[in-house]
Amino acid sequence: MKRVMGLALVLSLLGVGSARAADTIKIGLMAPMTGSWASEGEEMKKNVELLASELNAKGGLLGKQVEVITEDDGGDPRTASLAAQRLTTKGVVAVIGTYGSAVTEASQNIFDEEGIIQIANGSTAVRLTEKGLKYFFRTCPRDDEQGKVGAATLEKMKVKKVALLHDNSAYARGLADEIRSHLKAKKLDIVFFDALTPKEQDYSAILTKLKASGPDVVFFTGYYPEAGLLLKQKKQMGWNVPFVGGDAINNPDLVKIAGKDAAEGFQFLSPPVPRDLDTPEAKAYLASYTKKNGETPGSIYGLLAGDGFRVVAKAIEATKSTDADKLREYLTTGLKDFPGFTGKIAFNVKGDRIGELYRVYKVDKTGGFVLQK
Repeated sequence: MKRVMGLALVLSLLGVGSARAADTIKIGLMAPMTGSWASEGEEMKKNVELLASELNAKGGLLGKQVEVITEDDGGDPRTASLAAQRLTTKGVVAVIGTYGSAVTEASQNIFDEEGIIQIANGSTAVRLTEKGLKYFFRTCPRDDEQGKVGAATLEKMKVKKVALLHDNSAYARGLADEIRSHLKAKKLDIVFFDALTPKEQDYSAILTKLKASGPDVVFFTGYYPEAGLLLKQKKQMGWNVPFVGGDAINNPDLVKIAGKDAAEGFQFLSPPVPRDLDTPEAKAYLASYTKKNGETPGSIYGLLAGDGFRVVAKAIEATKSTDADKLREYLTTGLKDFPGFTGKIAFNVKGDRIGELYRVYKVDKTGGFVLQK
C-alpha cells in the first residue's frame, strides 16, 4: 500500500510539473554552443537567458513565465537542420538565432514551414531575405550594405591594388562578391580573389599566394578564428601589408588567437561594439549583464540576439498573442523605432532591419577595438 501511495504521489508531482511546463511561453534559441564559434553561442545564451529572467521577474508575458529552449547548431549547416527540427517539436513560439549565414540557411525553411517566427542575429547574407519566407527576420544588417561600407573604407585608404580573400561560406563569399562589384565600379585593381579552407591551422600557402599578387591591402571576409591565424602567421613570415575584415571578425577571441602585436592595426567593419552603445536602454542593460556575469559583453552579436528576444517579447505583448501571423504583422507594420540595445529597430516586409549600422574599428596596441571616426 505504501508503494502504491508513493507511486501515486510521484505521478501526481509529475503531472503538476508537466502542467507547469505547459503553462510557459517557450522561446527557442539556436546557437553555436560548440565548434569554432562557441564563444558567440555562449554570449547569445547569456543575453537571452538574462533577458528572460528579467522579464519573468516582471510577470512574464500574457500572465505566463517565459522559458528559453536552447539547441546547439554547432556552427555547422549539417547539424543546424537537426537542431531546428528538434526545436519545432518543443512548442516554441519563436526562435532567436543563429549566427552564421550558412547555418541559418539550413534552418530557415524548417521554421518557416512550421509557421515559427525566426529572428537571426548574425546572418548577413543577402539571399536569406530574398526568398520570400514569411516568418524570417534578422536584427543584423545585410552584406550589400556592408559591401558599400567596405569599398568606401578601402577607397579612403587610397589603395590601388586589392586582394579579396573569403572562405566559400554563404556569408564570406557573398560579402566578397559585393565588395568586388563596388571596387570594379570605382576602378580599383583586384589582384586576388580566392578562398581559404576554414578550420585549418596552417595558412602559409595562401599567404604566400596573396603576397605574390602584390596587393596594397587584403580584405578577408571570413570569420575571426581564421582571421586570427592569418594575422599571426602573416607577422611570422614578416609580411606587413594591412589587412581589413568584415563583421564576422568582431570577436575578442581574434586578439587571443593572433596575439596583440600581430592584431595591432587590423581594421574591420561591424555594428557598434557593446561598450560603444550609448542609449539609456543599452547602458542599463550592460550594467545588469556585468553584475550577473562578472564581465561586460564582448560580442555585439550576443546583444543582437538579445534585441531579437526583446522584439519578439514586444510583439507578443502588443498583440496579446503567440500566433505567428499576428506576430509577423506586428513586426512588419506595427514595430516602429523600437529602442533596441543596438539602436532603433524596425523591419521591412522582407524581414530586414531598417537603418545603417556599420562602423569601422581598428585594433590598438592593447588589443582593444577602437571606433574610427
